[in-house]
Amino acid sequence: MPTPDSAEHALIFAVKWVILMVEACGVVLVAIGVCLAIFQLIRSLVGRRSADFVETRLTLARFLALALEFQLGADVLATAVSPDWDQIGKLAAVAAIRTVLNYFLSIELKNAGPNPGNSAEGAK
Repeated sequence: MPTPDSAEHALIFAVKWVILMVEACGVVLVAIGVCLAIFQLIRSLVGRRSADFVETRLTLARFLALALEFQLGADVLATAVSPDWDQIGKLAAVAAIRTVLNYFLSIELKNAGPNPGNSAEGAK
């Protein structure tokens, strides 16, 4: 029968692997967002469509906001298994950054108006 200490160590070990996977998902999302934004930027520059810069910024911002959500999830897990003041401070910082980013992203989305690439909106 496993001892309480060995069960606790096994749980902490498993949670650390989950944290690593969640953080890796965040990194992948940032990389995808940057690649898409660069692609959109190049396409805009070649086509000389300066209005597309807003869409490029919004694309990157959406991926960054989603990546921050994953980072926040990983930090919540890390704080759950080793709640020290450093982890709590990191969690608070990521939560604050995510909240501010999402606030400004929602303002940008409202100001940008309907997406001209959306066929449902174009049909109206």
